[in-house]
Amino acid sequence: MANLLDHFAIAVDRHPDRTAIVEGDGREITFSAVQIRAQQLASKWKRRGVGQGDHVLLAMPVNADLYASLAALWSLGATVVLPEPAMGLAGLRHAARTTQPKAFCASGHFALLKFVVPELFKLRLLLPGSARSDPGVATVHDSDTALISFTSGTTGKAKAIPRSHAFLMAQHDAIAPLLNSDAVERDLVAFPVFTLINLAAGRTTILPNWKMSNLDRLSPEQLAGWISKQQVTRLLIPPSLCEKLAQCKDTGQLHTVFTGGGPVFPDLVERLLSNSGLDVVCVYGSTEAEPIAHLDVRDISEVDQREMAAGKGLLVGFPVSQIKLRIRNDEVQVTGDHVNDGYLDPTHSKANKIKDGTTIWHRTGDVGHLDERGRLWLLGRLGSDVRTPTGRTFPFAIEIAARQWPGVTNSALMNFEESPALCIEGDAGQLSNWSSLAQELGIAKVIHVRKIPMDKRHNSKVDRVKLAHLLGC
Repeated sequence: MANLLDHFAIAVDRHPDRTAIVEGDGREITFSAVQIRAQQLASKWKRRGVGQGDHVLLAMPVNADLYASLAALWSLGATVVLPEPAMGLAGLRHAARTTQPKAFCASGHFALLKFVVPELFKLRLLLPGSARSDPGVATVHDSDTALISFTSGTTGKAKAIPRSHAFLMAQHDAIAPLLNSDAVERDLVAFPVFTLINLAAGRTTILPNWKMSNLDRLSPEQLAGWISKQQVTRLLIPPSLCEKLAQCKDTGQLHTVFTGGGPVFPDLVERLLSNSGLDVVCVYGSTEAEPIAHLDVRDISEVDQREMAAGKGLLVGFPVSQIKLRIRNDEVQVTGDHVNDGYLDPTHSKANKIKDGTTIWHRTGDVGHLDERGRLWLLGRLGSDVRTPTGRTFPFAIEIAARQWPGVTNSALMNFEESPALCIEGDAGQLSNWSSLAQELGIAKVIHVRKIPMDKRHNSKVDRVKLAHLLGC
């Protein structure tokens, strides 16, 4: 079975002089340059003692050297440990404690952490720097662990997820059909996994020229300027960036947006279509299973729109062909070659996996249902439901409707003092109007919130734990 390194080598042979990555400062790196850099780093780090099965904790800026470092370490048979960036220093320390790495691979100011973070003191420091090329690769087996990454930790302790080379290849095979194009695309990518897919496919990736951790500071003008300057044809971005995109005046050659990492609500879709006329594809998945389903928003009918507004849930489309999906006790559960079948910590597997004969099902924690056409609809997270006069109600059933009310920019249905409350961010002058509209949906209390906290990873999902804390729950 071929792996991502094999596909990347083929891409280099086919398009050696094509731009592989455009960094945030505009520097362009060709496919052949990425390969040569990876070979140089592999040679250097091999002499530093990195070999088969070693865990290497990696912390670097998102640039071409990051991906060259991944390729270099994989070619040596090492397992790369990627801490969760949204968790900051705590995420780095958690990753080190959890995976017990042999070395710390870092560049720029990240390298200084070696001397201030106790968990890194004893680790061998690997710096990119200059090196000579001496190609020599280890035998990489499909079952070898290529990567250990972490869940976001938004709904609990961040869980370590090991991914084999076979898993990454299966994920590639599930995502690649969504991204395939007969044209020569230039993709602006905010999700590292899609950059890996593009490198394997010989497609150009444009990296953001902003910090993903500071999305609130990104202006629509800055986004539009980067899209135009780099002649971007497609975007792979979270919904929070789609909110910025909907305000952009001119997006040049851009024709398609792939978005995921959080719910893509109908009001956002409507703004995207009316303001820009773009093709929009919503991709639903999780850290453990990406992708699960996808939806071309032009396939959303007027009936679908009405049913979403009436509380049926959020339509996320047909499950991808490479996955099996079932609904058990209202929860979406999935299995397949690109669905993680266990965690580094067996106790996490016990809570989040179900063994059914030889099949292991992943519990997504999302509540959903399938319609008569086999399309998936989501209602929210398990445990996020509230009790209303009409019975058990989940967030999306209310939030989708509320986001279409005058003056609303965001909303979150919560339990407050043992009764349901709708938190709304937006024009406080509309509060009495919101209260009347909420009464019609069985929600007696509306609370105006200056800013609803969002997840740190993509700024696209309500951080309900933090919101509950703000409310004093």
